[in-house]
Amino acid sequence: MSYTVRNLKQVEDSAVKFGFSETQEAHFARKDLDAESTGLAYFVVKPGKRQPFAHRHEHAEEIYVVLSGRGRMKLDDEIVAVESYDAIRVAPQVSRAFEAGDEGLEVLAVGTHHGDDRGDMQQDFWTD
Repeated sequence: MSYTVRNLKQVEDSAVKFGFSETQEAHFARKDLDAESTGLAYFVVKPGKRQPFAHRHEHAEEIYVVLSGRGRMKLDDEIVAVESYDAIRVAPQVSRAFEAGDEGLEVLAVGTHHGDDRGDMQQDFWTD
């Protein structure tokens, strides 16, 4: 088929599977959409919570679009405020993670899929 339609809220929530459901939802839709070279993820960071780890890539540049809410995004050692409709391009090697404000944060992430570049996760990224 030359197209696929999926509701992102109905894509499996990987946060449940990996024990992070207290802080976020994480719906990785590439396979559900039958996408060959495009990665797509939908994140919901719960009010007042931070993503439990950061990640970076070897090859994959990503663009994040804040769909709703306000919060902060930590990019290596810098923290930037983000709000609805902000789009943030992140180079592959930059470590990144979100923190939601009082209303929570919904984010869409898009990037080219590189099969050998699953991302490098970093624990204890937020230090304050």
